[in-house]
Amino acid sequence: MGDDLWPVVEWLALVEYELLLFTGVFFLIGAADEFAIDLIYFFKRWRGELRTLKISTKHLPHRRLSGLAVVMIPAWREEKVIAHTVAHALSAWPQADLRIYVGCYANDPATMEAAIRGARGDSRLRIVVHQKAGPTSKADCLNRIYAAMAHDEMRTGRIARMVVLHDAEDMVDTAALPLLDRAIELAEFVQLPVLPVPQPDSRWIGSHYCEEFAEAHGKAMVVRAALATGLPAAGVGCAFERGMLAEMALQRGQSAPFAERSLTEDYELGLRVALAGGRSRFMRVRDEHGRLVATRAYFPSDIASAVQQKSRWVHGIALQGWDRLGWSRGIGEWWMRLRDRRGPFAALVLFCGYLLLGLGTLSLLLRHFGLGPTWKPDALLLWLLWLNIASFVWRAGMRFAFTTREYGWVEGLRAIMRMPVANVVAIMAGRRALFAYLRTLRGKAPTWDKTEHDAHPAKAFEEPELRSRVTLGELGK
Repeated sequence: MGDDLWPVVEWLALVEYELLLFTGVFFLIGAADEFAIDLIYFFKRWRGELRTLKISTKHLPHRRLSGLAVVMIPAWREEKVIAHTVAHALSAWPQADLRIYVGCYANDPATMEAAIRGARGDSRLRIVVHQKAGPTSKADCLNRIYAAMAHDEMRTGRIARMVVLHDAEDMVDTAALPLLDRAIELAEFVQLPVLPVPQPDSRWIGSHYCEEFAEAHGKAMVVRAALATGLPAAGVGCAFERGMLAEMALQRGQSAPFAERSLTEDYELGLRVALAGGRSRFMRVRDEHGRLVATRAYFPSDIASAVQQKSRWVHGIALQGWDRLGWSRGIGEWWMRLRDRRGPFAALVLFCGYLLLGLGTLSLLLRHFGLGPTWKPDALLLWLLWLNIASFVWRAGMRFAFTTREYGWVEGLRAIMRMPVANVVAIMAGRRALFAYLRTLRGKAPTWDKTEHDAHPAKAFEEPELRSRVTLGELGK
């Protein structure tokens, strides 16, 4: 039996070696990519070019707007959260020149009723009913809202100055609207940070978004802005100058600016602003207490929903983005597009890494019982291993630092422990996105593969039994 097993063990050792070489090389390439972003970030910080603005926001929420501001919220079966979103936004932003357009579907009366209930009679809410049976796509719903806004502009003679995008589960910042109103004077597209809220009931799945956005919107987006490359829109907490949206619609040859066949129409629209010669700005501002002005929200708290959401991002950004946006000229732009589209390949490399871990453990056990050949890595492979270990320690340190800055050191430590969870979600999302993309190549139209939302951050401050469970740190400092 031992002689029969020996060839199998030799093949196992060969596969282990090849996997080690493959994952080691590509992990190191990915680490070098991230390290380059780190170097640019720290260099520009050292030169004083990346300072976060600190302002007093005491009177800012009541600042009069420079013109009409329209907030677009597409919604499909969001009756559990939309009332809180509308009520909080109308309360946080008391300006008379605010209009909130909530796009609903005729076959979703529960969402319409909840939105109206949340407004509590405030005339600044506008319900837009899509006559198509829902869900169509998020972009299609946004285009229906855009058409309603354009109709209101013709009817009243008042043209909107800026359009702000939000999702049905967002908790807006009281200072966000006046800041966007100021910033839109100098740019056609402005993005505020997104700050996921840690979830005590989902420390591993729902809370792993915290460190990802803390690093992405605390470093990567800051570097992109500093390099003057196109900025992708997050779809929430972002404002577009009204004329630029009209220009986007004109370039599409349509009456509305959002690409209905795109699963990440917000990401695409942000990049198209730069392609059209528009100015983009990523704005990080802290108030007098050090609290980041950002959009806050709960993210999916179970593995299936997290995979579903991230697979939509990978599908829309990495796979559709390659088809729809191509590759722009300029090394900086090309680099950022490559970073955006590495998701499917990164998932493959991560999968190979975990497969290597399993095979390595099995090989170690077999060699311990004398059932396998012993082999030692050569000098080149040893250098590769040590460089990967060093890069992992560096990445863990960066993740801890950026998460700690927004959420405190306890969440920073959790961020390091959640790294394997994030990797598993990325692997599963990459696989799901690839198969979804293959279905579209066979002619199937992309649909609104939306995430279900059961809770809203603002609700924690309205209900006494929940208020004691949510601290300022859990909402992001």
